[in-house]
Amino acid sequence: MKKIINTQNAPAPIGPYNQAVLVKDTLYISGQIPIDPATGKLVEGDIRKETKRSMENLKAILEEANMTFDHVIKTTIFLKDMHQFGEVNEVYGSYFDSDTAPARETVEVANLPKFVNVEISMIAVK
Repeated sequence: MKKIINTQNAPAPIGPYNQAVLVKDTLYISGQIPIDPATGKLVEGDIRKETKRSMENLKAILEEANMTFDHVIKTTIFLKDMHQFGEVNEVYGSYFDSDTAPARETVEVANLPKFVNVEISMIAVK
């Protein structure tokens, strides 16, 4: 069966979904955008800060499931502007050891929820 994972240390879902779902040893984390869970406000204006906030939201969800970034096996990064790839990649990369980093794709999209510049989702396994 599945177990729903939600934490107050990450933004509440803005639709009919949960922050994450745990099935056996696999955690499927919904895409996280740069919303500060303490204020409910978007972090805007600097793609590095936006990416860091998204990653910190993901970290909080991983922690709620008793996992870390070491457990992550797959990520997807959605960008509004692929020209920001280098900056996003730099911040994202600081959360992983390059020798054991997860599989990943990065795609440019026309729009994201709340018209943010970045959204990141993950799959992790214990």
